[in-house]
Amino acid sequence: MREFKHIQKLLSQARRAVDGYDMISAGDTVAVGVSGGKDSMALLCVLKALSRFYSQPFTVKAIALDTGVPGLDLDPVKRLCAELDVELDIRHTDIYQIVFELRRESNPCSLCANLRRGALYDAAVSSGIKKVALGHHYDDALETFFMNLFNEGRIGCFSPVTYLDRTGVTLIRPLIYTPESDIKRFIAAEGIEIVGKTCPADGNTDREKMKTFIREREHEDHGFKKRVFGAMERGEVSGFKVVPHQRKTHPDGL
Repeated sequence: MREFKHIQKLLSQARRAVDGYDMISAGDTVAVGVSGGKDSMALLCVLKALSRFYSQPFTVKAIALDTGVPGLDLDPVKRLCAELDVELDIRHTDIYQIVFELRRESNPCSLCANLRRGALYDAAVSSGIKKVALGHHYDDALETFFMNLFNEGRIGCFSPVTYLDRTGVTLIRPLIYTPESDIKRFIAAEGIEIVGKTCPADGNTDREKMKTFIREREHEDHGFKKRVFGAMERGEVSGFKVVPHQRKTHPDGL
């Protein structure tokens, strides 16, 4: 199985989230929703590494969606799963056709995301899996918080752990303490190939605009992101809470 030399920081961050929010229990099979982007590929590596020593033994599997986007190539996902000895389930969908050809959405991201989540949950349930891990990270949380505030006038975010009543699936987000910059460094340092961007709406979304806003604000006022994230924790927004840093108990200092 492939070993990673630069994974320790991401592992420490993920373990803090998993421990602090009781994300994983002994005997769980955790399905990682793998799009082929840097976030989900990093999450797959981190959870597979964590499964090798975590006090609550669990199994990692991967689910990838073939959304029908022209030019989509999932070979990098297949290769990484083979290197990690992780079972991969690829599900074929008509999401691209529905969003861009039938509905022709002017703002397609919300519908596309909902359809992808639904297909991912269905794939997990049909395989008897009740726990799904998503690659949302620290910066995603901040962007989502501000998008809800500015666009909808409400205080909210996605939750670190979410139980879905209709499917019985529990969603976990082990990378909530991991900045996007750390993920980029890990992917680059390990030479992990990611799936090229093929979405027609890529680079022209509300999230990209919010990403730019936050980056500029942090540049002008260093510590801005940390203070906002801390406020989300102290205010217990959408299930966030203050989780202390863990003591280093693993022999590798994780």
